[in-house]
Amino acid sequence: MIPFRVHFEPGRSLFEQTVYAAKKAMIAGQLRPGDPFPSIRTLSRELKINPNTAHKIVTHLIAEGLLETRPGIGTSVAAPPDSTRRERTDLLGHDVEALVLEAKRLNIELEDLLDSVAAHWNRLTRSIPQNPINRNPQDGGRKPR
Repeated sequence: MIPFRVHFEPGRSLFEQTVYAAKKAMIAGQLRPGDPFPSIRTLSRELKINPNTAHKIVTHLIAEGLLETRPGIGTSVAAPPDSTRRERTDLLGHDVEALVLEAKRLNIELEDLLDSVAAHWNRLTRSIPQNPINRNPQDGGRKPR
């Protein structure tokens, strides 16, 4: 059984959708460090995807440091690496830029974009925001420090 759900959407890569679902499960705590990750054969059979695609998914997650393999044990969720706050936020650079470009293309205001991001954040972490966001356009909508 797969410990996360993938709802395949037509027109999007099965690889990208499955990698996203696995990462989401890790972030949401459904998959914790040390938990076993499904084998390539199990992924292929349960998700009804080509074994080569399943192999590519596992290889990608290993390369990103999200999974680790141990001889005789199998593949498991890796412990998050030690890194600085700056290093972690730098990893989002491309994704944030893509989000901003798409929001601008759709004429979405900064406040609406921040509300949407906050809603997704809260849904994934199941937490209530502690500090309201200062939505002053002069400071880019960042919260005060």
